[in-house]
Amino acid sequence: MPTQPIKLYYLPPSPPCRAVMMTAKVLGLELELIVTNIMNGEHMTPEYLKHTIPTMDDSGFILWESRAIMAYLVNAYGRDDSLYPKNPRQRAIVDQRLSFDLGTLFSRYFNLYIPILFRGEEYNEEAAEKLNEALAWLDTSLDGRAFVAGDNLTIADITIIVTLTNIDRTKQVLEPYGYNEIDVAGAQILASFMKKE
Repeated sequence: MPTQPIKLYYLPPSPPCRAVMMTAKVLGLELELIVTNIMNGEHMTPEYLKHTIPTMDDSGFILWESRAIMAYLVNAYGRDDSLYPKNPRQRAIVDQRLSFDLGTLFSRYFNLYIPILFRGEEYNEEAAEKLNEALAWLDTSLDGRAFVAGDNLTIADITIIVTLTNIDRTKQVLEPYGYNEIDVAGAQILASFMKKE
């Protein structure tokens, strides 16, 4: 265990920050949480200019990018390797799921919902189809598995659940704009077509 609490520069609503915080909690690590409000430009001060949120400071070892931080925490402080396996094939699956979340699932969530939430843009059907496609791939990866990368919880599950939670919360915001009538109904029709093939 670390000799002093690990500092985490974060913003509470940030999905990547939440994933790091949950990983630390699973590991039983104490974090010194330092709110960095990017909306006010606090990350642009000379102290933080080289970093983003989340940024971890473990006794002078500075690391940013949530998935790298999560892997580091498990490698450095995990009681075993169940959250991030050492076996090359098992780790490769976890790494693939981490990359899938970063490059596909979260990216497609971001492309659909951020323009609506922050710029007031219209719901984009093409972006919604892309997100639904990624969610279908995620469903496929769960076939025969209890978790996204195998039979036990890994850091891939933690990062993906944060993305899924964001999707659920954003869906609630969009309910007054026909989310259930348009998106859910359309997804159900699409699912029925896919089941017939």
